[in-house]
Amino acid sequence: MAKIAKRTKSVREGIDNTRLYDLTEAVSMVKERATAKFDETIDVAMNLGVDPRHADQMVRGVVSLPHGTGRSVRVAVFARDAKAEEAREAGADIVGAEDLVEAVQGGQIDFDRCIATPDMMPLVGRLGKVLGPRGLMPNPKVGTVTMDVKAAVGASKGGAVEFRVEKAGIVHAGVGKASFDAKAIEENIRAFADAVIKAKPTGAKGSYLKRIALSSTMGSGVKVDPSTIGSA
Repeated sequence: MAKIAKRTKSVREGIDNTRLYDLTEAVSMVKERATAKFDETIDVAMNLGVDPRHADQMVRGVVSLPHGTGRSVRVAVFARDAKAEEAREAGADIVGAEDLVEAVQGGQIDFDRCIATPDMMPLVGRLGKVLGPRGLMPNPKVGTVTMDVKAAVGASKGGAVEFRVEKAGIVHAGVGKASFDAKAIEENIRAFADAVIKAKPTGAKGSYLKRIALSSTMGSGVKVDPSTIGSA
């Protein structure tokens, strides 16, 4: 416990919780403090000026990070025949139809992202209660219900990040690993923020990007000045 307390203290040391840091400085501070024995994920969290309980204030989308996420993504594809073969050739980890639906219903969810061809949706729709709460339900708005299976699998494997605002108006995502070059992390964050800004809903009034914080898996949060990322 003493070792944990000591590490927590060193991670928090030098961070002023009352200050908003420039993005470049914040990235540097988070990287410096990511000292765990594994390659920590760098996470960005944004508080948005929306109330997602209202349909016209929902924020969701997908963005391909220029430097990827640094994590291996397992992709499942619901497809038949030629489209199933296309998915396998594109590098999908799991491909199936009725058999895959049955496996998921039985609790086998060994994937991080889920894609389906439109003709499979009547079947996949039965899995809403299983996939929905995990954020895995295929959706045409974020490109996971599509006939272009090859492109969808490639995007998922190449660093596509899906985002959706949570009840408290927060949207967050992993934007790289602590081992990434600081410039790469910064560019990933800017790309993510740009996508969130572009997804601003019609019902959002007043300030949209309210608060931003960066952290690593085992690190403390560092508050970022929104004006150093973008305007909304």
